[in-house]
Amino acid sequence: MTDVKNKIIFIIGVSGVGKSTIGNLLAEALEIPFFDGDDYHPKENVLKMSSGKALNDMDRLGWLQTLNKLAIGQMKNGGCVIVCSALKESYRAILSAKIETTCKWVFLHGSFEQIKERINNRKGHYMSSDLLQSQFDTLEEPKNAIKVDISLTPEKIIEVIDKELMEKSAFGLFGLGVMGKSLARNLANKGFKISLFNRHVDGQEVDVAKKFKNEFGELSAASSFDDVERFVNSLQKPRKIMLMVNAGKIVDDVIEDLLPHLDKGDILIDGGNSNYNDTNERVEHLKSKSIKFVGTGVSGGEEGALKGPSIMPGCDPDAYNEVKPFLEAIAAKDANGLPCCTWIGNGGSGHFVKMVHNGIEYAEMQLLAEVYIILKTMGKNPSQIAEDLESWKPTANSYLMEITIDILRKKEGEDWLVNKIMDKAGNKGTGNWTTIASAQLGVPSTMIASALFARYTSYFKEERVMASRNFASENLPDLDLSVDELLEAYQFARIINHYQGFKLIHEASENHNWGLNLSELSRIWTNGCIIRSDLMIELVTTFKTSKNLLMNDEIIRRVKALKPSAKKVISACVLNEVAIPNLSESINFLNSFAVSNSSANLIQAQRDYFGAHTYQRNDDDTGKFYHTDWINN
Repeated sequence: MTDVKNKIIFIIGVSGVGKSTIGNLLAEALEIPFFDGDDYHPKENVLKMSSGKALNDMDRLGWLQTLNKLAIGQMKNGGCVIVCSALKESYRAILSAKIETTCKWVFLHGSFEQIKERINNRKGHYMSSDLLQSQFDTLEEPKNAIKVDISLTPEKIIEVIDKELMEKSAFGLFGLGVMGKSLARNLANKGFKISLFNRHVDGQEVDVAKKFKNEFGELSAASSFDDVERFVNSLQKPRKIMLMVNAGKIVDDVIEDLLPHLDKGDILIDGGNSNYNDTNERVEHLKSKSIKFVGTGVSGGEEGALKGPSIMPGCDPDAYNEVKPFLEAIAAKDANGLPCCTWIGNGGSGHFVKMVHNGIEYAEMQLLAEVYIILKTMGKNPSQIAEDLESWKPTANSYLMEITIDILRKKEGEDWLVNKIMDKAGNKGTGNWTTIASAQLGVPSTMIASALFARYTSYFKEERVMASRNFASENLPDLDLSVDELLEAYQFARIINHYQGFKLIHEASENHNWGLNLSELSRIWTNGCIIRSDLMIELVTTFKTSKNLLMNDEIIRRVKALKPSAKKVISACVLNEVAIPNLSESINFLNSFAVSNSSANLIQAQRDYFGAHTYQRNDDDTGKFYHTDWINN
């Protein structure tokens, strides 16, 4: 028999399916203890059932909690087999609380008539056949269990359990790039038996999965493949396969390669940075084939994927419940020990919020780069700039600030490494997608767009060098700024950036009927992800009472207090020709947003003049549209 060290095996089903018989035989074969859940019913439950009355949920609660404590204790002692009806998903959640990753479920099933005959032939048991119908009515068939037909002989049932449950992997990882490898090790470290797949390309990618498995001790129980069919067949049903491949057409190609080997109810999880529109299409395509699809944003980079990333799954709620034990186990934990993973919403919502996460990240990185260039212009070297940023951590700390400090302190020889890095910033598309989504939804995410275009500008290195000669200032910059003023300008801009990012998410949620919870989204971004920060922790509470940061009293007070420093820093940089596109955009946005009467009236008049686009009048509250003949009096 297969080794099931430290595993809890629940044999479940309605009364009369033979749970005790199978449980005893299985425990004996595995050489682990056996426990019959019926023996743990309190006296009042036994009396109630003996009188022909069905138990309600309150009757069962204490009993289920007792079995959960039993399971937790036995897990520490090497595992066990427990038989228990566990008819509802909510009951199974109680049974597996705190040990989700170590539980195995075996569901014994048969027809009503078949089981009724068995019960009528039993003697000395308090469960009568009259209560059987109530159990069938209550039964919610488990989706994450091996389903065994009780018409088989007990010996055959044990054989099926050993083959189908014990020997097969619980989760599959398809694609062993940097993130795929880290997630695989994370899953293995959490006690999951996993299967690994990487394609075979002669002379380029040979035995990748096998070599990776042999490289790390935690993967000793993993199975490695470069054959798709064998990989799929190595997984427990319903299969759960996480795709860690590049976004775009390759995802569709992989899906088509997998489909011939999948069964109804299997689940595919796309953990790459796919476009949310593509995810929506894949959800519908696979739904027609009875395959569930989970579009999942994963943030944290290589280290986060290994130690605990922030995970953003978008899918049908039932699909999430099936993959929840795996994703929540490997996710980072927040300050309260809760996983930085939650059900985001339906369809492409998970990939959408990950896309905007990356857009916010673009602007956060650009702001730190502008702080760096300001301090550099003021005559400070990278180590001195790092010290200034270090002093900001008590009031403005973030993961990006921490890594920026590390970068600025890194030396290569006598010089700082950052001075040797070409000033051409790349991008992988999510900033572009976020800007496009902003335009499509009509939401002014101007700081994300500004950060994106700053990267585009940086790419034209040769032209920039020539332009610097043609348009160089005759005067040396003279920035009379304090570090504290710069800190306040930075804090001001970060608030505007987070306002714009979450505003885009809120508007998308309204448009797509996703029902996104901004507070919960902030919570899963407090750890594991790239944009985790002290500000994000504050937003968890802020979004419980407000969906709009610039309408929140505390945020309004803070923005007002920080704005004078932002104005001073930005104006000084503009006058001294120091490029700060994102810092300046933060004040430009607020100035254009916080005005009751803007210049847009003239623009609308221009549109009506050349295109008869009409306009509304502020002295007519009916909402009527007007057109004027602007040429003829």
